[in-house]
Amino acid sequence: MQRIEKAPAKINLSLDALYLHEDGEPEWQMVMTSIDLADYVQITLRNDPAIKVRTSSGFLPEDQRNLAYKAAHLLQHKYQIKTGALIEIEKHIPVAAGLGGGSSDAAAVLRILNELWHLGLTRAELAHLGLQIDSDVPYCVYGETALVTGKGDQIRPLGGLPNFWLVVVKPDISVSTPRIVRALDCQQIKQHPQTNALIDAIRTDDLTAMIQNMANVLTPITTARFPVIDQLCDRLLQFGADGAQMSGSGPTVFGICRQYSRAQRIYNSMSGFCSEVYLVQPLKP
Repeated sequence: MQRIEKAPAKINLSLDALYLHEDGEPEWQMVMTSIDLADYVQITLRNDPAIKVRTSSGFLPEDQRNLAYKAAHLLQHKYQIKTGALIEIEKHIPVAAGLGGGSSDAAAVLRILNELWHLGLTRAELAHLGLQIDSDVPYCVYGETALVTGKGDQIRPLGGLPNFWLVVVKPDISVSTPRIVRALDCQQIKQHPQTNALIDAIRTDDLTAMIQNMANVLTPITTARFPVIDQLCDRLLQFGADGAQMSGSGPTVFGICRQYSRAQRIYNSMSGFCSEVYLVQPLKP
């Protein structure tokens, strides 16, 4: 048996950390959405119990360090599945970019194997399991605009977004999310995002208010190490984006545009500065 599924990238419209739990993990409050930049995950069931991973990227491990492998192993072990799986990943999402590519691949593996192994798990149950793999996996199981709280495991879908285009720019650097999160001091955050105002703007289809209330508390930490991130956001705004922000722990940034024609011009301009530039839209619910 075989199945293929898209694993879309995510961006953070808002990212806040309220406090640290006793284990050092942050209490997150994030608004996330998925975009039409995606990997493709294909799984073929094996007759033996082996789990094999193949990727089109030379930058990713293909052993137990791969999040897709971890997802398959988690389900196989928990539900005592006797068959194995060949996981083939066609990569399009940049690696170590703040776009959740590895987590989205893992979430796709959970969804596919839930079907192929006839486990009958709900999205909420898959999301709960996904937290054992990575904090972005629960959201990626849902893959739609949502408020994400807790340690990343509490997902509340928010419905559709106002209509807009995104110019997504990944500079030629990689960022370690654990390193950035370890540098986070919640007591030193000077201004927290207005998450409720952002949610209200989404629900009332108010793009202007949505842009005004976007924020990311990890930006100062990452940009202190990589000033190019601020420079790229400034360029997006100079070229005409209505708003610009870093996604996740970076280094990818995105510019929001109301009009496709302007987004196309910005895309062309930014392509002169970075080799990885994408013109996309958020996915519809």
